[in-house]
Amino acid sequence: MRVINLSSGSDGNLTYVETDNARILVDDGLSCKETQNRLSMIGIDGNQIDGIVITHEHVDHIKGVDVFSRKFNIPVYAHDEVWAGLYDKLQKVPDKNKKIFTDTFAVKDLVVSPIEVPHDVKCFGFSISDDNKKISILTDLGHTDERILKGVQGSQLIYLEANHDINMLKNCEKYPLSLKMRIAGKNGHLSNDASADFIEKLVTTGTRQIVLSHLSKENNTPELAFNYISSKLADKGLIEGETFKIDVALTRPTTLFKLKK
Repeated sequence: MRVINLSSGSDGNLTYVETDNARILVDDGLSCKETQNRLSMIGIDGNQIDGIVITHEHVDHIKGVDVFSRKFNIPVYAHDEVWAGLYDKLQKVPDKNKKIFTDTFAVKDLVVSPIEVPHDVKCFGFSISDDNKKISILTDLGHTDERILKGVQGSQLIYLEANHDINMLKNCEKYPLSLKMRIAGKNGHLSNDASADFIEKLVTTGTRQIVLSHLSKENNTPELAFNYISSKLADKGLIEGETFKIDVALTRPTTLFKLKK
């Protein structure tokens, strides 16, 4: 299994996952042209994509879906309750390519398990597996719990939201109080602190690679997120670079991970 995040953050989210037999995108928040450009960087053409799996209806996750799906005749998979907010936004996707799921489903040999997460619209994370290889994607969630932990447990690689630094959000002059409260709320986005707390649980249950994702360009930086979270984990005796590693997803393509059996 190969996995790479091609864009992360409020400007657009796009993750590519493949096996020898299947190729999927998780979200497509870039334009059709830019999606093609990013895929071409890893030697993939739109005609090779077997499906687009959608987390939720926000534009930074679906901007390119309509045109990209129509152009390359690609099925679009979303939870039944997510489709309720997508039908008006994805009118160019033919009905035959609108795939509805309510539970675990497969795209060829990739098994996709949805995990509902707390956000201000109906939203899902995913665990994606092939044989004994498993990765998970958890972004756009206001908090974590034991149910979510159970859903991603056993993942070798997890893309996990680390949206904002609490103090930067509090002091952000561009954001009104109402927006700050939404972001920091139980149905908003994970802070660096909340991400660190969840990573502690992930590492102690066997996850060895975490990619900090969906960073706010106003209220976080890659360096701050990495250093703060690594330091907080070190205080618990968990040293980044020893039994686990942390990367940061950016607005440009980052690390290509190859998962082995």
